[in-house]
Amino acid sequence: MKYTDEKQYFVSESSVYRILKAEDLVTAPAHIVMKAANEFRDKTTRPNELWQTDFTYLKVLGWGWFYLSTILDDYSRYIISWKLCTTMKAEDVTATLDLALEASGCDCATVVAKPRLLSDNGASYIAGDLADYLDEKGMDHVRGAPYHPQTQGKIERWHQTMKNRVLLEHYFLPGDLERQIGAFVEYYNNQRYHESLGNLTPADVYFGRAEQILKQREEIKRKTMIKRRLRHQTENA
Repeated sequence: MKYTDEKQYFVSESSVYRILKAEDLVTAPAHIVMKAANEFRDKTTRPNELWQTDFTYLKVLGWGWFYLSTILDDYSRYIISWKLCTTMKAEDVTATLDLALEASGCDCATVVAKPRLLSDNGASYIAGDLADYLDEKGMDHVRGAPYHPQTQGKIERWHQTMKNRVLLEHYFLPGDLERQIGAFVEYYNNQRYHESLGNLTPADVYFGRAEQILKQREEIKRKTMIKRRLRHQTENA
């Protein structure tokens, strides 16, 4: 789809795969694929309906472990906010939520329904301070079943994707790690096509551009097929 969007010419996925396979350029992914249910029972239908959150850990040489707190929109997989923390406390979660509420505009008084928050049962997520914060913000909180990480499968997959790129390098200063995470979030949100989103970027879906882009692709495909038929007729005339 990147070729279609940039070159304004349609090439099917099967053709791309066949060409890459012939050139021995198709390799197995260098990561472990997490198995989970095919789909959630209750799917979200719009952005900012449900936010997934979790921590993951990253090491800075000479400094020790840091913890990345992320807010991911369930519908679009868009990373709304993130924060590199030295602890995994409720205050780190609320700080990340403050960033998300501001970035999404959900902190405005005109917002009717605030996003629900989905998390696991970690200490920071069952803390009374977080419950008080969410109550003050008018946000509901749902937690996944214990020992069942598939419930937060989208943010778990984000962690895996992010680490596969970010951990290719060693970091000696927290600022270096923070800059690399920021650069990858920018790429992930705005440039990386996601198969589960119809080969759109999370930003395309989150900001409501999906339908227009898909229509443009269909039009490019239609024009491409017309050109191919005309060329075929000319060559065989």
